[in-house]
Amino acid sequence: MGAGHVAQTDLHQTGTLEGALANAARLLVHNPAKAEEQAREILKVAPGHPQAEYLLGAALRIQGDVDSALEILEALGTTQPKAPGVAFELGLARADAGQSEAAIAALERAVKLAPGHAQAWRALGDCRMLAGDSAGADAAYARHLKASVNDPVLLEAGAALCDNRLAVAEHSLRGFLKENPTDIGAIRMLAEVGARLGRYEDAENLLTRCLELAPSFDAARYNLASVLMRQNKTVEALEQVKDLLKRDPRNPAYRTLQASGFARVGEYQKTIEGYEAVLKGHPNQPKAWMSYGHALKTVGRTDDGIAAYRRSLKLLPSLGESYWSLANLKTFRFTPDDIAAMRKQLARTDLAEDDRLHFHFALGKALEDAGEFAESFEHYDKGNAVRRAQLGYVAAETTTQVARATAFFTKEFFAARSDAGHDARDPIFILGMPRSGSTLLEQILSSHSAVEGTMELPDIMAMARRIGGRKKISDETVYPEVLADLSASQLSELGAEYLERTRIQRKLGRPFFIDKMPANWMYTGFIHLILPKAKIIDARRHPLACCLSNFKQHFARGQAFTYGQADIGRYYYDYVMLMHHFDTVLPGRVHRVLYEDMVADPEAQVRRLLDYCGLPFEEGCLRFYENERAVRTASSEQVRQPIFTEGLDHWRHYENWLGEMKAALGAVLENYRT
Repeated sequence: MGAGHVAQTDLHQTGTLEGALANAARLLVHNPAKAEEQAREILKVAPGHPQAEYLLGAALRIQGDVDSALEILEALGTTQPKAPGVAFELGLARADAGQSEAAIAALERAVKLAPGHAQAWRALGDCRMLAGDSAGADAAYARHLKASVNDPVLLEAGAALCDNRLAVAEHSLRGFLKENPTDIGAIRMLAEVGARLGRYEDAENLLTRCLELAPSFDAARYNLASVLMRQNKTVEALEQVKDLLKRDPRNPAYRTLQASGFARVGEYQKTIEGYEAVLKGHPNQPKAWMSYGHALKTVGRTDDGIAAYRRSLKLLPSLGESYWSLANLKTFRFTPDDIAAMRKQLARTDLAEDDRLHFHFALGKALEDAGEFAESFEHYDKGNAVRRAQLGYVAAETTTQVARATAFFTKEFFAARSDAGHDARDPIFILGMPRSGSTLLEQILSSHSAVEGTMELPDIMAMARRIGGRKKISDETVYPEVLADLSASQLSELGAEYLERTRIQRKLGRPFFIDKMPANWMYTGFIHLILPKAKIIDARRHPLACCLSNFKQHFARGQAFTYGQADIGRYYYDYVMLMHHFDTVLPGRVHRVLYEDMVADPEAQVRRLLDYCGLPFEEGCLRFYENERAVRTASSEQVRQPIFTEGLDHWRHYENWLGEMKAALGAVLENYRT
């Protein structure tokens, strides 16, 4: 018996058109092919029936026949302009066809016609995010959460969440969950509150519970994957995304998150393929083009990366981050037309704050390359001011942490634990200030046949934060004092945990690997305790050259100290003081490389570096610029070139404006080498 006959029989068995339509709607969820057959049979009996046309269009879209679906749904949208379901399905079809602006328009019409349409709000959030409208996406996602519930208490909490009144939302939700502990909508909303407050571990626990209660709750699973990514639990996040893609393999939000995750674990070819797949179906997504550009740049496909950045700007000229991404190549030079375009965007009164700061940093670099140093510094200063206000960095907290570490990590403390820690020799830690030449050292060492370069790994910081009982940045920490309570075996277990956490980054099977996280200088004592045989290299550069380079750099995340002259000068001072302390209590443990010395005599410094690491000299380390490995830092293009001396004193072009920085550096300005 043929499928068409089955569908026709179903229509006769139901006895009513309404029954046949209801049956087709049920089939749509689990068997869209059968839903298509049922809808076509209905249309034979009732040609042009709007609901049957809608079901047919939806079934075709779900099966991937987007062109046919659009043909039906576009016509239906004209004849049924006030039907929110039609507008919603049309929006999904347009999104699948890569028609982002038209998709957003249809979905906005759907939520206007039906403000409680939860799925339409979520789809609208996805489309806005892909189009680069992060604020609009967040607003739509909040409305999705609100629309997903119908209890008066949850509606109130949802309204508070939409207004970003997080304390009110949290209070309402906690009270509701005491009485209704298995309400998955409330659990997910509370997880969203936790995520917005930076309490990612709490959000993770809530979403895990949510999925225990409702394993097919894909919205919660996507939230969980995002929260895991924010905690650098990338492997776990990728598992969640893999599960999502089994049920919705074409979903661009899932595929984009997966591509981002692949980048974090060093699977760059998979990253590139992931973005290419997204862009093939959704070619008009500026932020996806920008992310694709990042991936191409990382593997050394610079020209292709530039083309991707250019494509993103053609789609969204106000996307300041793409201009900054071009500037951040360091070797790229803007044209006069580029500079004029950036000035035009900065003149707008409706430019988003994040775009504005990116334009300031990019224009600062463009004018620096043109030799217009006064105006260049003005733009750097304005960009830093915007970012500094967003972050609220408190320099005294870093100074306090350094003081605690200096008081705690004594000669006696280390002597009492001389037999503690894991005996692995694999890791080579490169730490110090950002923009100090650390990427150059990484490139030199990873050009050795026994050493693999990875990226800036967050694991040491994450482990120290966990040990210190810190769930979010603003929490008090008991680190480093809590280390006194750990036994030798516990310290060894922590060393083993670090090796396991970083194993996924090791692709080449080489005996040594590099962890180049600059901020690990704060955790030098912790590294020594858990991995006493690991190598620790301090990359150091002239304080004004280094601090100014940081001041000119907008970082994708972290490095909150770099956006004020006094803050960065004080941070450099604290860093030098703590490293001097470790030179005193652990003499010879840390190998220091001064950038200026490396530039002046590369071979001598490379030989010293390899001797410290216990590695034989290899000529390839001097030809590091021939290494084709992926490089994820701002110096990616610079380290693909031989060492030049021209940039050593470049900071002097800006010296007249660095008074605050000099004052904060104090005596370290002259004594930074020791």
